[in-house]
Amino acid sequence: MLNEGDAAVMFKLPQAGGGEFDLAAQAGKTVVLYFYPKDDTGGCTKQAQGFSESADEFAKAGALVVGVSPDSVKSHDKFVAKHGLNLILVSDEERRAIEAYGVWAEKKMYGKSYMGVERSTFLIGPDGKIVKAWRGVKVPGHVDEVLKAAKAMKA
Repeated sequence: MLNEGDAAVMFKLPQAGGGEFDLAAQAGKTVVLYFYPKDDTGGCTKQAQGFSESADEFAKAGALVVGVSPDSVKSHDKFVAKHGLNLILVSDEERRAIEAYGVWAEKKMYGKSYMGVERSTFLIGPDGKIVKAWRGVKVPGHVDEVLKAAKAMKA
C-alpha cells in the first residue's frame, strides 16, 4: 500500500481515445491520479464530471488529472463521449496499477463481500513522490479538496 512520501509506482497503460498513458513521462509535472470502480455508475460519473468541470483550474495549478479503472478502453470511450469528459481515463483491466497502489480491496454491499476498487486519489508531485493520498473517498467535496491541495503545491 502506497502512502504519502512514497515514490509513485510508474506504469504505462492504454487510455481512452487511443494510445498509452505513461506515468513516468509526466516527470516534472503534478499528477492527480484517481482510481474509481466503474464507468457510468452514479458516484463514478459524478466524480469524473467534477474533475472534468475543474480541468481548467487543475491546469492553472499545474496538475494533470488521470482517472484509472479496470474498465476497457471501449468502455472509457463511451463514458467520455456520453458525459463530455475532459480528462485522461486509463484502462487497467489486469489491475497492475490498481494493485500496485493498494486500492484493490474487499468491499461490502447489501451484506455481501466482494473485491473491487476502493475509490482513492493520489496527488503526485513533480519529483514522482506521493504528496497526498485519499482512500475510501466520498465523492461530495472531494474534487475541491484535491484542487485545494494541488493549488497549495504551486503556491
